[in-house]
Amino acid sequence: MPGLAEQTGSTLRAISYLFSARSLGYLAGSFSAGHAYDRYPGHPILAGAVVFMALMALAVPFMPAIWFLAIAMVGLGFGEGFLDVGGNAMLVWQHGAKVGPFMNGLHFCFGLGAFVAPIVIAQVISITGGIRWAYWVLGGVAWLPAVWILSVPSPVICKPADASVPGERNDRLLGLIVLFFFLYVGAEAGFAGWIYTYALSLKLATATGAAYLASAFWGSFTLGRLLAIPISTKFAPRTILVTDLAASICGVSAILIWQTSTTVVWAGTFVVGLSLASLFPTTVNLAEQRMVLNGRVTSWFFIGASAGGMCVPWLIGQVFEQRGAVITMVMILCDLALTASVFLLMIRQITSATVRNTPTATHVSPEV
Repeated sequence: MPGLAEQTGSTLRAISYLFSARSLGYLAGSFSAGHAYDRYPGHPILAGAVVFMALMALAVPFMPAIWFLAIAMVGLGFGEGFLDVGGNAMLVWQHGAKVGPFMNGLHFCFGLGAFVAPIVIAQVISITGGIRWAYWVLGGVAWLPAVWILSVPSPVICKPADASVPGERNDRLLGLIVLFFFLYVGAEAGFAGWIYTYALSLKLATATGAAYLASAFWGSFTLGRLLAIPISTKFAPRTILVTDLAASICGVSAILIWQTSTTVVWAGTFVVGLSLASLFPTTVNLAEQRMVLNGRVTSWFFIGASAGGMCVPWLIGQVFEQRGAVITMVMILCDLALTASVFLLMIRQITSATVRNTPTATHVSPEV
């Protein structure tokens, strides 16, 4: 951020709007991607999204003003929306009911990339002394998977007519899952985005220690997605989700109860990162068992997730200074409690739909 501020002659406050620009692009990309993947072969679209993101990344160092930079960030978010919707939807189309470990593997790669990319950027900056080559290296490397994707046949498009799940389209269940993603990703983004400031404000860590604490969250998050790959082959999605939600609520509660304990904050952060990690891919796996995941449905998942990732951290920021740092964990705990409540409604909806679609047994009255 400081490098981009220097490049455009802007303040850090002005540069912070780039996050909103990228999020808006992501929302637009997620919404548009569903229609595209439902109509055309997926791999050329996916490769095009990767190339488009690479071009935006390569162009960032040439942007002289913040408004041009905002346009590039909107473009990056737009391509990312296409990438996420397409990757998740086509993985379900390819593997069907056996998608569990593959879905967790995909999201592990997302987490691994988020963990490794800052390290690569830091090393490039230390060698070159500027941010230009960091964007050029990432933009240049992105072309390689695009070429490979084009060489692989696209999965067959999944349409409602292909559904093996009995019953009519369940819009109520879809709405509950979108709300679940809104709340869950909001809690994840709120915790990850504010744990550094939380620890620093309560004097639980120095600036360096708080940075390591934030890294510990992402490290445990990545580990959680790695562990979820074999776990998803042994346990049902419902069991994994119950365990994850219970563990994350316990982790945040512990941090809130023992507010002055550095040890508890570190342990709680590790538990929260580990337990939140598999919620998204496991919920997609659960949804695949109960509805047809075409591009349109998958795009709604990411629209809900993106909106939650914007709103909840913003809400925390609005009350942080007035209420104090503790309000961070209070809001995240309330968010997770609502997430668990929505999950119970999801299970109730799934159960009632299953009962409606189960053939009624024939009862023969005994002769008198």
